[in-house]
Amino acid sequence: MDLAPYPLAERAVDELVARQAAQSLERRAHDPGVEMRLVRRLDDDLGRGQRGADQLGDLRGMHAGAANWGMHASYITLPPRYHAAPMRPPPASPPDDTTLLAAARRTLASEQAGIAALGARLDGRFAAACRALLACEGRAIVCGMGKSGHIAGKIAATLASTGTPAFFLHPAEAGHGDLGMIARPDVLLALSNSGETAEILLLLPHVKRLGVPLIALTGRADSSLAQAADIVLDVSVDQEACPHNLAPTTSTTAALAMGDALAVAVLEARGFSAEDFARRHPGGTLGRRLLLRVEDLMRTGAALPRVGPDTLLAAGLVEMTAKGLGLTAVVDAADHVLGVFTDGDLRRALDRHLDVHTTTMRAAMTAAARTIEPQQLAAAAALLMEQHRVTALLVVDGNRRLIGALNVHDLMRGGVV
Repeated sequence: MDLAPYPLAERAVDELVARQAAQSLERRAHDPGVEMRLVRRLDDDLGRGQRGADQLGDLRGMHAGAANWGMHASYITLPPRYHAAPMRPPPASPPDDTTLLAAARRTLASEQAGIAALGARLDGRFAAACRALLACEGRAIVCGMGKSGHIAGKIAATLASTGTPAFFLHPAEAGHGDLGMIARPDVLLALSNSGETAEILLLLPHVKRLGVPLIALTGRADSSLAQAADIVLDVSVDQEACPHNLAPTTSTTAALAMGDALAVAVLEARGFSAEDFARRHPGGTLGRRLLLRVEDLMRTGAALPRVGPDTLLAAGLVEMTAKGLGLTAVVDAADHVLGVFTDGDLRRALDRHLDVHTTTMRAAMTAAARTIEPQQLAAAAALLMEQHRVTALLVVDGNRRLIGALNVHDLMRGGVV
């Protein structure tokens, strides 16, 4: 027998032929050559790289099943789902850096050209798609299969986070009950480079019966999907970045870019603000920066350092040290801020040879204290500290009454910086 030159194939063959007794199939078929024909069939397939040796167990199961069914083994064939990708030997030597970088640059150039070409195609159809999303009283439903499905999921997530309620619908699942997710007030965005994706085309009769507007992102204007759509956005590309022009690369990038263009155009038309965005992202760093306010982080009550203007400098140092903010506020009897005393003021007092036991806070403080109001964003406090090169701020109300204080460490604990 001319066995395939693969170790895995040889193990598979050896495992099949290493038998002490005849198989029941051989006994029932009265043909001692049945087993050998099965082995030869597997050997030939492995040699051509058409079937995977990892399916040996499935072959055995069908072999035994044929005996039970009274079938002749020469008619046993594995269904297509058991076919594996061709086995290929590893490259003789790893590619050098120049080859790898050249491939990366070709890919980026291809995808850049694909995105650039979209700009020239933008016309009234794009504006109509935006208006359809703006007028939608339900949800924007985005669907696609395979790689286009991954892109559709990202587009749906971007729309949802920028003011357009949206979700991803898997076309295959839609045919098994999830069609109920589509309602009359919705808008459907369907992604298919070929425009002939069977799972998406199956949705179209239902979508048309409901009267749901259909926006197609496709690479073929003459496709079945494009013909059925109310609005067609051309996302075709000249060629994929894949050297075989097979793997979806440039085409999926172009579809993603068009989805982002829709989302940004719609969010600007809605007047969607940074605060609106933050309210949809409360768990991340961006949300903390845009949602946390000074009053959420400031220290108040007994933790707030404060002294009167006639307090001796020594007592002021004790208050500043005990509260650990690196400063103390100097206030009048009604808590109006008169000034602030910081570590820098202490160094300047020592340079002036001031006696801490006789000098009052009024004589050593900085009258122009940096302050912020409690409803300001914590990010604004961080910016103010950076601009004025200070590490702490007093928090005051509209009448400059002291109500809190915070320093850079409070901002760090809040995840703002």
